[in-house]
Amino acid sequence: MKRSRFQRGSLRKVKRSIGQVWVFRFVRTRPEDGKRVEGKVEVGPVRLLASEGSAWKEVERLHLREQINQPTVTTRRTFGDLARFYSEHELENPSSELASTTKATYRLVLKRHILPRWKSANASNMKPLEIEQWLQSLELENPTKDKLRRVMSLVFKYAAKHEQILAGTRNPLELVSQPSTSTYVPIIITPSQGFAILMAMPQPEQTLTLLVAATGLRISEALGLQWHDLDWADEQIHVRRRWVANNVGEPKTPASKAAVPMAPMLAGFMKEWHKQTAYAAPTDWVFASKKLKGLKPRVSNMLAWCYLRPAAIAAGVKIAEGQRFGFHNLRHSLATFLVTKAKADPKTVQALLRHANVRTTLQLYTQSMSDDRLSAQAQILEAIFQQQPGSVQ
Repeated sequence: MKRSRFQRGSLRKVKRSIGQVWVFRFVRTRPEDGKRVEGKVEVGPVRLLASEGSAWKEVERLHLREQINQPTVTTRRTFGDLARFYSEHELENPSSELASTTKATYRLVLKRHILPRWKSANASNMKPLEIEQWLQSLELENPTKDKLRRVMSLVFKYAAKHEQILAGTRNPLELVSQPSTSTYVPIIITPSQGFAILMAMPQPEQTLTLLVAATGLRISEALGLQWHDLDWADEQIHVRRRWVANNVGEPKTPASKAAVPMAPMLAGFMKEWHKQTAYAAPTDWVFASKKLKGLKPRVSNMLAWCYLRPAAIAAGVKIAEGQRFGFHNLRHSLATFLVTKAKADPKTVQALLRHANVRTTLQLYTQSMSDDRLSAQAQILEAIFQQQPGSVQ
């Protein structure tokens, strides 16, 4: 009786790192040598499939019974099935090592681009050339296309690791070629344009823009600042978190956690804003939302669209219709100025912008803030305000 039930397949709860999951067990014929071997496929977490009956319904939906007693096993799982499994177990898993912002990006990529095309595709029959041609047809930047390729590959690898597809099933993305080099050429802001942009902005957008222009902070890092992150005595700003997609997250990379210098002139503007803001407690957001009574920081895309972009156009910056322009252009502009005008040492620029490789990061970021980085930042501030009438309000 037990053997007969096992031939039809059986369900068992198995403990995993994410909690208990339902595992469908069955016997199949191994095509390599014709031997009868046990097959196992995870059906889903018990927290989502509370009863055995709901787990059996999921077995039927995934056509898992069709794998039993077949001379050769051909899974009929769709890419959508694999993506759903990956989302439930990895992207929705609080204990996953992926950053919350990474999870949000992967979910968006799957929903917006990948699943509309591949949701119903038989996972075992997806062709590398077909996927490659699809990527080429998309009107997206190369880095974005490469991200789609990598997310699809992650879904296949995760499915193979957790026995959602049979051992030996090829990951078609391994044979897909996709350039990752961007054709995007950022708009570079000159110091004089930077001054004009600042003069066209109200507070606190003016101080926020100056902070990004002088430090090279990513806008998510600037919005993630709290007042206790500003170290007035040691002239530095600690990067401890970032604000992305309405969530607090870890800095982008280990190198991003390094403090950035805060030259005396910049410190003066930050102290002035500290006096003006209604949210000046140590744990308050430096650029808090008035609308939300300081509970959250401001929203980056709104700030770029409503303040930075109009101010740049008013300052004479040529921005074509639909052309990308935001706070990250200030980071590019800082790097360009330091390398071409200030003639700063390349390692100084790498340290200031915190995008060195791991070895360089370990060599530079374990030390205290150096005078050369403070000097480099002071030069961009002086260039912005040099011989300009009036002052920033």
